[in-house]
Amino acid sequence: MASIGDFDPLHSTVPATKIEVTVSCRNLLDMDTFSKSDPVVLLYTQGIGTKEWREFGRTEVIENTLNPDFVRKFVLDFFFEEKQNLRFDVYNVDTRSSNISKHDFLGQTFCTLGEIIGSTGSRMERTLSGIPGKKCGAIIFTAEELSNCRDIATMQLCANKLDKKDFFGKSDPFLVFYRSNEDGTFTICHKTEVIKNTLNPVWQPFTIPVRALCNGDYDRTVKIDVYDWDRDGSHDFIGEFTTSYRELSRGQSQFNVYEVLNPKKKGKKKKYVNSGTVTLLSFKVESEYTFVDFIRGGTQLNFTVAIDFTASNGNPAQPTSLHYMSPYQMNTYAMALKAVGEIIQDYDSDKLFPAYGFGAKLPPDGKISHVFPLNGNSEDPNCVGIEGVLEAYFQSLRTVQLYGPTNFAPVINQVARSAQDITDGSQYFVLLMITDGVISDMVQTKEAVVNASALPMSIIIVGVGPAEFDAMEELDGDDVRVSSRGRFAERDIVQFVPFRDYIDRSGNQVLSMARLAKDVLAEIPDQLLSFMKSKEIDPRPAPPASGTPSKPPLNTRI
Repeated sequence: MASIGDFDPLHSTVPATKIEVTVSCRNLLDMDTFSKSDPVVLLYTQGIGTKEWREFGRTEVIENTLNPDFVRKFVLDFFFEEKQNLRFDVYNVDTRSSNISKHDFLGQTFCTLGEIIGSTGSRMERTLSGIPGKKCGAIIFTAEELSNCRDIATMQLCANKLDKKDFFGKSDPFLVFYRSNEDGTFTICHKTEVIKNTLNPVWQPFTIPVRALCNGDYDRTVKIDVYDWDRDGSHDFIGEFTTSYRELSRGQSQFNVYEVLNPKKKGKKKKYVNSGTVTLLSFKVESEYTFVDFIRGGTQLNFTVAIDFTASNGNPAQPTSLHYMSPYQMNTYAMALKAVGEIIQDYDSDKLFPAYGFGAKLPPDGKISHVFPLNGNSEDPNCVGIEGVLEAYFQSLRTVQLYGPTNFAPVINQVARSAQDITDGSQYFVLLMITDGVISDMVQTKEAVVNASALPMSIIIVGVGPAEFDAMEELDGDDVRVSSRGRFAERDIVQFVPFRDYIDRSGNQVLSMARLAKDVLAEIPDQLLSFMKSKEIDPRPAPPASGTPSKPPLNTRI
């Protein structure tokens, strides 16, 4: 049962937040001679790494209107850390055929799910295009999080008269919870602590997201295995039972006393009754604010980039350099910057990104700087869009001299100064540092991280090249919280990854970048929430979706 020992509750894949997208159109083209168009909207999604579009779903058809408000919504899994490309095609339905090519094309638009959620009040309007020389009208999206995604369940269980499994003692029982999947398989979603040497354990209360337990389906089977812990990891199976979220939510009652059954024993022994019982002692459900609540309420993500210009990167003019600008493909610095930046930019309305370099000698006097603006403007280090950051980075490579040492603290402190001015929850700062080597100022960097952990700020460090990055792991406080002079970081705000772990072996850069972004951004929503919670900041109410149509749709054909 290696899977039990390997389970890490912090890194188990919880099904994503579900987002409901509502669609309306305005001023569509009129394709029908004697009446107005009969529009339908098709949504296509794109696989990561492949450019292939697949149909995800369709709205209903609404007859005889150029301004449809569709009732049927699209429900999508939302992963903040992925760039989820969407394509919406609008057609005028002419016949009963489900083959879309038999109908009139009215226009299309492309966007990401992040763009819709990141728009003010999660409402976005786009112009439809695709028919040369024609104005195709507009399409309006509103995104809302489905409510059962935010529920957190807290429960406590105990057991009685479990089977004795240890030769010299009783048993050391623990429980393992599994969520059932659509295909009949089970996914581990929680493991209790071990209670030593007892057949009547009482486990500590624990908290679990409802979506982790049942993915929003209250009647889905939840399987619970009871094990006797063994030091060598070969835990002995005592028995199992099944329940569901709906049953558990009844709380303490005669319905929530479960017989623990061991199928092998049941098959062998005629007089076998059970291997003990497990009782639910308490159960409560609370709603927690989510990342989407804060984004809908107007919280902006401020993205800052810092790039390592130390000499260990190699001469940028040489193909062996990590900064080499090949005409055929991006270097790893550019790939890391684009991978992370293209996702975060959807949550930053002004698309202005401060970008810095560190560890270089600057013209004209060769002064070493550990925090210089890539665009050369110390008054305004902002670049316009991710393309603007890349442009400024390539320009800096031509003007500065790579030098050293590799000091992180000045850049971290620079962003922290901005973050400490805005702690009301309206902004959250994400600093991406891309480096090829070992930190020279570890003591000062730890101090900077500990100070920044009290601010609305996260730090992503991507290591490029072949260096050993052991020291970086110390900053990524997953196992041990970062400390400086006896003070511990209030929150874990650093995520470090070496880019080489994500490179696709077949050379597919898009896939490499998607893998990197998925891993480094996965912790940002929880880090933002942990800051808001620590400061007792609630999300602001989403602004009313002005202009959202309220008239009921007429002549609907499903």
